[in-house]
Amino acid sequence: MNDLARQYEAVNLMADPLLGYIKITKRIHGDSVAAEQDLLDHPWLQRLRRIHQLQSAWWVFPGGEHSRFQHALGAMHLSGEWARRLYPNLTAVVGDVPSLACVEETLRVAGLLHDVGHGPFGHFFDQNYLDRFSIDHEVIGRALIGGELASIISALNASPSGPFAPGERIDPRWIADLIAEPDLPGVFAPAWVRALKPVLNGMYTADNLDYVPRDAYMCGVKVGPVDVERLMHYSFLGPEGMLLHQHGTQALLLFLNARLYLYNNIYYHRTVRRIDLHMREIFRETIDRILPGNPLDHLDHYRELTDWSLIDTVDRWRHEGGRAAELSHEWGRIVRRELKWRLIFEDY
Repeated sequence: MNDLARQYEAVNLMADPLLGYIKITKRIHGDSVAAEQDLLDHPWLQRLRRIHQLQSAWWVFPGGEHSRFQHALGAMHLSGEWARRLYPNLTAVVGDVPSLACVEETLRVAGLLHDVGHGPFGHFFDQNYLDRFSIDHEVIGRALIGGELASIISALNASPSGPFAPGERIDPRWIADLIAEPDLPGVFAPAWVRALKPVLNGMYTADNLDYVPRDAYMCGVKVGPVDVERLMHYSFLGPEGMLLHQHGTQALLLFLNARLYLYNNIYYHRTVRRIDLHMREIFRETIDRILPGNPLDHLDHYRELTDWSLIDTVDRWRHEGGRAAELSHEWGRIVRRELKWRLIFEDY
């Protein structure tokens, strides 16, 4: 296979309703190295197809059936866009920087894996179960990045833009550090990795620049324009970190207003809050019957736990009698929207 044909064989195009085509690297027959497709096909990534992006809001917005998997792909794509935009600036600010392909792929993998540790109902699971172990989905995600997914990450040798320079590789610890809000203790990431942390942790990131327009689009909620292109164009790196030129401030204000609108009208919708309050009464006890303990100690069990499996499991409990049947009944009320709580006052 000649080089021209190979570059088309090595990259797939995946259609997305918001972003158009998302590029995905894949292995060509006979290759021994890994590609992004290996990560996407891994059970931990495929599991995200069965976890809703909108936690419990999909019970309120019929179109909001999209998954964490779709959002992970979007965040990966935008992370790569950030890398290409910031690379010339990065080399000027930091100096010692690997090839564009290596930097791009490092950010793309971080975007892809930033939510890989989520449990059913997303952040609700963090707040109503994982808190008892003093962990959250990011802690679990870092364990996966440094564990089951590490060998694939380390074997990557190309981005959609092309191959890494000879001898370059991605250290999984860099990925873990990029998606951690504070710097991880004991992880001495290169200066260029630390400089790029705002791409995943900040006021406007590859994460929220995907989920704000995606959630609005899928729910049919009109929030006005989110000008991702303008925000990226006017963002640059300086000694202080990520900076935004004054020409981009109006785009930032539009984005922040759009995000606030979604919090008020989707994430904290009155019926969503009613569902969450009802679930909170039975959630911890329900998960205690499904998981044998801390997910970090039982990753095989945790991998099988998704929105789908949880709802299917509690539905089968109705035949068991006793407390299990009572819990199943309460979950049935939630599914049927026979909610215990009602809004009686709202103050703005």
